[in-house]
Amino acid sequence: MDNGEFYHDRAEDCRKASAIPAELYDAYDVKKGLRDKDGNGVRAGITRISRVSGIRSTDEGSVSCEGYLSYRGYDIRDIIDRHGDSGLRFEEAAYLLLFGNLPSAEQTEEFRRILAGYMELPGSFVKDVIFREYGHDIMNTMARGVLGLSSYDDRASDNSLENVIRQCLSVISRLSMLAVYGYHSYNHYDRNGHLVIFRPNPDLGIAENIMSMLRPDREASRLEKEVLDIMLTLHMEHGGGNNSAFTARVVASSGSDSYSVIAAAILSLKGPKHGGANIKVLDMVNDIKAHVEDTDDREELSSYLKKIVDGEAFDGQGLIYGMGHAVYTLSDPRAIILRKYAESLAKEKGREKDMRLFESIEELAPDIIRSRRQSATHICANVDLYSGFLYNMLEIPSELFTPMFAIARVVGWSAHRIEELVSSGKIIRPKYVSIAEEREYIPSGERSGQNAGDGGYCGFGGWS
Repeated sequence: MDNGEFYHDRAEDCRKASAIPAELYDAYDVKKGLRDKDGNGVRAGITRISRVSGIRSTDEGSVSCEGYLSYRGYDIRDIIDRHGDSGLRFEEAAYLLLFGNLPSAEQTEEFRRILAGYMELPGSFVKDVIFREYGHDIMNTMARGVLGLSSYDDRASDNSLENVIRQCLSVISRLSMLAVYGYHSYNHYDRNGHLVIFRPNPDLGIAENIMSMLRPDREASRLEKEVLDIMLTLHMEHGGGNNSAFTARVVASSGSDSYSVIAAAILSLKGPKHGGANIKVLDMVNDIKAHVEDTDDREELSSYLKKIVDGEAFDGQGLIYGMGHAVYTLSDPRAIILRKYAESLAKEKGREKDMRLFESIEELAPDIIRSRRQSATHICANVDLYSGFLYNMLEIPSELFTPMFAIARVVGWSAHRIEELVSSGKIIRPKYVSIAEEREYIPSGERSGQNAGDGGYCGFGGWS
């Protein structure tokens, strides 16, 4: 049998065996995707780490409200806007999420030094792990790297709280190294680029070190460094219900080690439905620029956006990427903050026309989507609309967009890993309703054809 034919036939078998009639989810009251019919997540746990809200309760029921995000009770807008000029928002917010309190200036600097002390990768790790196992998918490189770090830890399986904190800080610091060095390796070996890697500067914070290690001249403007620091802070945490944070809690609940917990979360985040949306936004914008003669012409732009929603343009999926969110209804606070900094950076970079295009998409898309989909009531820009544009203006390669998300979100994963360790103690094991029919086993010599399995479920025909 030809391999192509084999896999085609087996795919059909698996499709039949795996299909669950949609009406059964209602019949058994199963919340598909752990969400109710209104898209709200089912309650699976309790957390003190952060709060995400797009609705509020009133005497008349739930009503939409402006989006709200807080870390340990502090409004994210205050964390960003009232921080000051130290340039260490990432370190301050990470300290807050991990340890529960805002640090003093002295504690922030001590924490920065501790993280900086972990940044150097051990021994011949760069040569043996990153350069030897490079690939175009930097998220895979990072996941392998995190698992590889466990081999250099004599206490890798020690789940005492003090040791878990040490491990989390080590990975938080080194994940940026895995991403940057992984990209340089890929760029050299797969794209014939130059291979020049810089050591981290122990006197800098995470965000500034990333900029320094990515650029050949190691230089960045003050605004560029501030923007990356803010972006990492905004992406750091978003509630226990997001897919990668929940993955971290599931793996942690089994008693697994910190390296496995974080590697699993990375691989969850890399999915295009989770961490890869900002790349889709940039792809969509490039497609718009290729097909809309004047992006400042709102009528022409609106016409093309309608084609995108109708599935007649771009990728045919009928989605305007960067619009809509599972929780936020009227606004995403992260998008509002990023829009402001995108305006500033666009002026510095001479990208005002591009900025106007993004703003026009944000303004036009909601009414276009609502006109095509009756179920779409509240549509707002989400964080991905402007994050890819900002990374692009920061000259960060697109291969690093999702890894940048991971570099930030590893703090949230670590906080959830610790909270699960301290408070739960039970393995996460939800119930699945089985609708498998009882069948009589047929000896191999008596099976024939595609229906040998008495119903056609993954029957392997006559090759037994």
